[in-house]
Parts: sequence; C-alpha cells; structure tokens
Amino acid sequence: MGDHSENPSFRRRLGAVLFADVVGYARLMGNDEVDTYSALKSLLMQLEAACEAHDGQVIAVRGDGVLALFETATDAVQFGVELHRIAEQSNQARPSSEKIRFRAGVHLGEILEDDRGIHGDNVNIAARLQEIAEPGRVFVSAVVYEQIRNRLRFGYEFLGPCALKNIAEPVPTYCVRSEVAGVTMAPSRRPDFPKPERVRPDIPSVAVLPFASQSGDPSDSWFADGLTDDIILNLSKFKNLFVIARNSAFFFKTQSMPPQEAAQELGVRYIARGSVRRAESRVRVAVELIDADSGRTIWGERYDRNIDDIFAIQDEVTDAIVAATAVLIETQERKRMAQRAPSDLAAYGYVLRGQQFIFRYTRQDNQEAHGLYERALACDQDYARASAAISRTMNINWRYSWAKDSEHALDTALGFAQRAVDLDPTDARGFGELGFVHLYRKEHDASIGAYRRALALNPNDADLRSDFADAMAHSGDNEAAIEHLQQAMRLNPYFPDQYLWHLGGAYYNLKEYEAVIETLTKMNNPTEGQRMLAASYAQLGQMGQAQEMTRKHQEAHPNFSLERWAKVQPDRLEEDTQHFVEGLKKAGF
Repeated sequence: MGDHSENPSFRRRLGAVLFADVVGYARLMGNDEVDTYSALKSLLMQLEAACEAHDGQVIAVRGDGVLALFETATDAVQFGVELHRIAEQSNQARPSSEKIRFRAGVHLGEILEDDRGIHGDNVNIAARLQEIAEPGRVFVSAVVYEQIRNRLRFGYEFLGPCALKNIAEPVPTYCVRSEVAGVTMAPSRRPDFPKPERVRPDIPSVAVLPFASQSGDPSDSWFADGLTDDIILNLSKFKNLFVIARNSAFFFKTQSMPPQEAAQELGVRYIARGSVRRAESRVRVAVELIDADSGRTIWGERYDRNIDDIFAIQDEVTDAIVAATAVLIETQERKRMAQRAPSDLAAYGYVLRGQQFIFRYTRQDNQEAHGLYERALACDQDYARASAAISRTMNINWRYSWAKDSEHALDTALGFAQRAVDLDPTDARGFGELGFVHLYRKEHDASIGAYRRALALNPNDADLRSDFADAMAHSGDNEAAIEHLQQAMRLNPYFPDQYLWHLGGAYYNLKEYEAVIETLTKMNNPTEGQRMLAASYAQLGQMGQAQEMTRKHQEAHPNFSLERWAKVQPDRLEEDTQHFVEGLKKAGF
C-alpha cells in the first residue's frame, strides 16, 4: 500500500468556500449568446477584483459559475453580498428579461487543495447550497452563520435542515439578506428552540398549505399563492376555527412533506391543499381536505370556471372546509365571510401580485408592492383592500426609515387606512394599520380600539395579534401583552424575530430581566436584540455582559441616538421609557 503522508499530492486546509452560479444561464444564452457572453465576461472581471479585495481567491470560473476560496467565513459572506450588489448595478441598463442574477452558497470546513484546485465534501456542500438559494441571495450553512452572526449586520433567516443533492445528511441552512431592516418581520424557524409538543386546540384546527401552480410558468405562481392567502384569510374570520398563519403555512411551499407529518409539525388536525391552473379567461382549481388522524381525504372538489368566478370559488371552498370540520359559526361571521370584490378584476390581480412582494420585507420588495397596490387603486378607487395594503407599505416604510419623507409617512398611512375602513368596515387589515399609526402618534386609546376591532374581525391573524400585544405593552398592560404574544406564536409556529422583541419588551417593563435575556437570545438576528439585552444585563448587575452588548450594538448601529430613540418610544407611561433609558445608561449608552 502507498503511503500518501510522505509526499502527498494534495494538502488539507481550513477554508470558507463560495460557489455562485448565474440564474437561467441557458435561457439567457439562447436569447442572445453574444450579448450574454460579453456582459458576463465583463461582470466576472469585476467579481474577480472584488474577490481579491475581500482577501479571497477565485479558484475556477466554469461557464456561468464562480468557485472562490477565503480564509474566513466573514470575508466569504461579505463577498457574496457584494457579488449581488455588483450584479444588480451592472443590470441597471439591461431589460428585465436579460438581467444577469446569481445564486450563491457558502460553507466552511476542511478542504483538499492541489495544483488543479480545491476538492472534497465541503466544496460540494457550498455548490449544493448555491443550487437551492434564491436569486440574489446567499445561502450559508449553520457553521458559517455561527462565525458571522455577531460580526456582520446582515439579515438572517433560518430555513431549517435542508436536503442537498448527493449530501448524506441534511444541512442546517440560513438565508443571508444584505439589509437587516425588515428581516425581523420575516418568518423564521429557530435552530435552538426545543421543538415544542404542539397541543391541539379544543376547537377544529386547520392549515392551508400553498396551492401548487400548474400553469407551467414559475413567474405565474402569484395567482396560486394569492388564492391560498385568501382562503386562509376567509377561514381566519371564524373564532371557533384555529387557522395556522399564512407565513408558517408557506414554509411548506418548497418542501414535500406528507400531510400527516405537516399536521403534526404545525399541531393541527386538518390539512387543506390543492392546485391551480390559470389559462386566459379560465381557472381550474382542485382542493382536498385531509384528516390527519385517519389520513383520509374527507372532502375534495374540482372547479373549472370562468376567472370572474374566483371569489365564488373561494367562498365555496371556505364553506366546504368549515362544514367538513364541523365548526360552530355565528351569524355575523357568516355575513362578513365573503370578500368585497372590486369593480374591476384587474385590481384584484394587482393586489395578489403585490402580496408576492410585501411578505419578503425588503426595501425594494416593499416599493414593488406599493406600486402594484397603486395600480389596483387606479383600476378601482373604492377598493378597500388596496387602500389598506398601501397603508401597510407606508407603515413598513416608516418603521424602517425607508420613506423619502418619513415625517409624513405615518400621516399618509393614516389616510389610506381610514379610507379602507370607511369603504369596508368588515376588513381587519385597515383597522390593523390604523392601530399601528395611532400607536406611534401616541394615541393609545385609539390604537387599542382599532386593534380590538381588527381582532374581532380576524381572531386568527397572528401578526395582528403580535402588533396588538406591542400596543398593550406600550400602554402598560404587559401581562395581557404576553398572553397575546404566546397565542400569536402558537398560530404562527415559524414566527419572526419581531414577536420575540415584543415579548422581551413586555418582560422588561415587568422587570423580569432573566426572561428578557432568555427570550432575546432566541432571535436569529442577534444584532437587533442587543439594545434590550444590554439594558437587562445592566439591571441585573452583570456589567461585563452589559458592556459587551453595548460595544456590539455600537458597532452594528454607529448612528444610534439615545435621545432620539426616547422621543420616538410610544410609551403611555413616562416611567416605562425612563426605566429603559436607565438600563441603557447603566450599560454605557
């Protein structure tokens, strides 16, 4: 037997591997191979220079793919984010159908290196992470996330253990977002959360999984997603039916899981699923309802209708699910179940397209959603749902300082929300947006009243319940806030970091500092919890940890002003604001 240890043809080393690939390369080359080749060649030259600037080395360029090696995970991920920025910048002059976009994957581990390049399982993992990444995103393994989570102020979403092609074990995976603003509103799994035994509620419980789009064109999935959204919305209006939140249900869009497993994961008895095919003026919808206890389909139906009948289909599906699950319905609930259809069906289409963007919670996606909602209103100026949706985009703009005129963003949001509830007093969305605006205008009674109206209309809306809880905490009712947040987390098992921030705030007001720390350390985006953690450690007298959190916060938020923050805080009780300021000052703010 040969001994490779004396004169090996390769060496082992630790490194961070990045693999990036062009999305739809074959299509781009098919459309115009000369233009695509020239544009990509120019782009790759820029990327090589950027890689070197991040202390990396481009190992290979394979047609449309880039393989690069870095000493640290930090450098690899920073380059991955920069790669997308450079690509977007070069795309500005190109038509949307010709834009060159990348997917990227990063993994950290021991690799084999020889004169031909780098090899081994860890290189393969980076390549496979790239394959499942969303366009314009960097997907990283958990070992990379642990290295960068407290160093890089990007947004992080935990996607769970992902099965990768030809990799024996699922790899826990995170999606990296270039901007942290908005990520705390995005749904997320939690790696260190002990998986709770989800006890079913005493009332019928259902999850509606995303309907499959069978139109053939992936870009047409907005219609199937929108139909799923609206069926969830209709079912959520019944207080005697427990309905899993849209954001948690949509985690199953990219997973093929048997209905009984999905029901167990979400803690419900019934699973509804279906498919949609849209062709010109016709729509075909197939739906089934499965009882997880028996594994049997207890109801199923196929609809082949004119697309104008889409609202009737939604109502019929809702009726059938409610009947099959034996839900007790009150008369008023039945009356307000049906949506108010717009006078022009195109308005509904624009709203559904907008939904595709707004749930991504980025500045650009929020702007795209806003534009589509405006087009909906242009089709039907009395469409309440579009008015409420525009108010939502304005509130998000204000929350993350994305608005050009942030001073007037809340006033604009108020106007659209008020118009929405005037046009349709049965739509919870408008009242929810009113509640948010009133809270940050420090009109606490109006805020609580609007949120109560919203939850009476839609008791299963988890995000609404979390926002209501935050308003209650800022109004001094912290115990009730905690109860509502716990209920929101049950309705939305893959809840966003924002729920934890709201819960931490209520505990802090109650001076339960250990509970604050336990809560906020579960956030996938630790840079966004550092302020409250610093104050809590300081209040407990743990000054070393408090000062470390303060240092990390100052690195991540160099422009933070304690005075400005205190002015924006919407606390009804001045002592609550001062209690937080006191903790921050103790921590060294």
